[in-house]
Amino acid sequence: MYAIVEIAGQQFKVAKDQKVFVNRLASDEGKKVTFDNVLLLEDGGNITIGAPAIEGASVTAKVLSHLKGDKVIVFKKKRRKGYRKKNGHRQYLSEIQIESISASGAKKAKKAAAPKAEKKVEETAAPEAAQDLSKMTVAQLKALAKEKGISGYTSMKKAELIEALQ
Repeated sequence: MYAIVEIAGQQFKVAKDQKVFVNRLASDEGKKVTFDNVLLLEDGGNITIGAPAIEGASVTAKVLSHLKGDKVIVFKKKRRKGYRKKNGHRQYLSEIQIESISASGAKKAKKAAAPKAEKKVEETAAPEAAQDLSKMTVAQLKALAKEKGISGYTSMKKAELIEALQ
């Protein structure tokens, strides 16, 4: 089982018991941290992709230590001009160990989100005479096309959807 998760603005592919160096986290050493922005989840061949994140999925990690990375030298030079600048820095890092990857909340969140989507479809399912299809969004038009059973609606543009619905 592995997951692609966003930690401190960067994406990492993580697995259970893996150690990862990330940009400095604000928590103390020895504390547990939970990351909710899981973008992809793989569990025994079953891949779940978020749009943009998987709701309810989370990755729990323990902060092992705070440290500084290797020194990076930045050297700028313009030849024959006598211009040389040497600069460097050491990045502040945190070492974390992934303790668990949880997808249990994802299934519950999808079931809870389904009734909300149905309500939106019901709102757009008013009689066609009362609707002005050109004022509807593409998402609303696609939902209406799905409800009517029109095939190939996912790749249609707005004008094609309006034509197919009329």
